Amino acid sequence: MAVKIRLARAGAKKRPFYQIVIADERCRRDGRFIENVGTYDPTKNPAVVKLEEGKALEWLSKGAQPTDTVKQILKKEGVWAKFCTV
Repeated sequence: MAVKIRLARAGAKKRPFYQIVIADERCRRDGRFIENVGTYDPTKNPAVVKLEEGKALEWLSKGAQPTDTVKQILKKEGVWAKFCTV
């Protein structure tokens, strides 16, 4: 089972809001997920990210692969740098 850290879309039409989730790569984008590790709201200026760093680092250490977008969010929040130094 390959595990990904990815975005699951929520919110109304034209008003996106995302949850940062840990999910099996075979599941649908908004389908079943293993754990919720944060949120991402791109409609605010600047975009608002709430992330549980400990959970994200734990899943990265277990081998979860972030998608490109999530990887950029992790870099911006400083989580990726902590993971690479550990």
